[in-house]
Amino acid sequence: MLTAGIASTDRSSAEQLLAGLQQTGLVGSVSQWFVPADNFPDASDSIPDVVFLDLPRDPGPFFAFAAHVRRLRPSVRLVACSASSPPSNQLLLEAMRSGVQDFVSKPVRPEALAEILLRFEVEGEPSDRRNAEKLIVVMGSKGGVGATTVAVNLGVNICASTPSRTVLLDFARPFGNAHLFLDLRPRFGLRDAIGGMERLDTHFFASLLVQHKSKLQLLSGTMKAEEWQEIPVAPLGRVINVAQASSDTVLVDLGAQLSSEWSSILKPARMILLVAEANVPSLWTLERRLVALAGFGVPPERVLVVINRWHKGDDEALKGIERNLKRPVFARLPNDFRKANMAVNLGAPLLENHNSVLGNSYRQLAAQLAGPALRPPPSPQTGGIANIFSTQGKR
Repeated sequence: MLTAGIASTDRSSAEQLLAGLQQTGLVGSVSQWFVPADNFPDASDSIPDVVFLDLPRDPGPFFAFAAHVRRLRPSVRLVACSASSPPSNQLLLEAMRSGVQDFVSKPVRPEALAEILLRFEVEGEPSDRRNAEKLIVVMGSKGGVGATTVAVNLGVNICASTPSRTVLLDFARPFGNAHLFLDLRPRFGLRDAIGGMERLDTHFFASLLVQHKSKLQLLSGTMKAEEWQEIPVAPLGRVINVAQASSDTVLVDLGAQLSSEWSSILKPARMILLVAEANVPSLWTLERRLVALAGFGVPPERVLVVINRWHKGDDEALKGIERNLKRPVFARLPNDFRKANMAVNLGAPLLENHNSVLGNSYRQLAAQLAGPALRPPPSPQTGGIANIFSTQGKR
């Protein structure tokens, strides 16, 4: 993931540029300088991969800044953001002499920034983007299988097993109720993030979150079913990008919804936990969802099957489904209706009950998935963590 810098004289313009960069999801950190008030960086400073010059009417000090930065790091990419469109020949000549490689018109759209960053990333040194991915999507094979229960308890247990910052985004339709599982009363939520898209950056995003005592942070879902009629999928991708810019792990509760328009969110996800139950309707839809996800271009090894409310007597049916799918069940979460129901009604995640077999299963699952450097799960042929969970019920 690229690092970026912004040089500006206008604080408001710099904030808009910052928000646009964070919405692309392609930058890991952003440095800022105010020219000419700030001192120029020196050799001890870390120069970002890309520096954006927010040019005012007098661009001279900015070109001097650009030349200085290039001397410190010859490989830096310099982009001039100009209100002059197209830029004059004189402006282009001065920019070229200082090492500027690209011009973009103000106000700068996130799409234009993403295009530039993607090109620089392809042209620059190869990087392993998979190591920077932080997104885990939790979705149900059908409604009512407990996807929200899994998302909430997984998030709480990740927070308990690692100091990393974890955010849960409630994208479930038609209502988001993850806050009820945590006994939280959010003032803001997803609708506010979509409504404030033009100023959506990490600071604004943080103001919309509500924090559980476990330190899990939640962007609550919609409270009215009709609100989803005004929320297209594309802005949800931007919300995820900004969440990734400020968090180590991002969980998305997608509920049971599935259509091709979600492929832009599902394809880059580090892992998709597909929650099902060991009954005929759930397993029937599970198989068809796996086919659909493959059709969307989601790599099959990233989709992990989680059986919720598992009984030992379900193992024969699960053996058959494993044969049909040619993959193991990744995790079995035991059925404990009394404790699970009590936890939901009290808004108290299972983390707080250390004597619960179900709680221990969530802790074990979180321990495998926690952390910013998530490893891809092994293939069924290689064993590993998939087989650790798939044999739990056979001890």
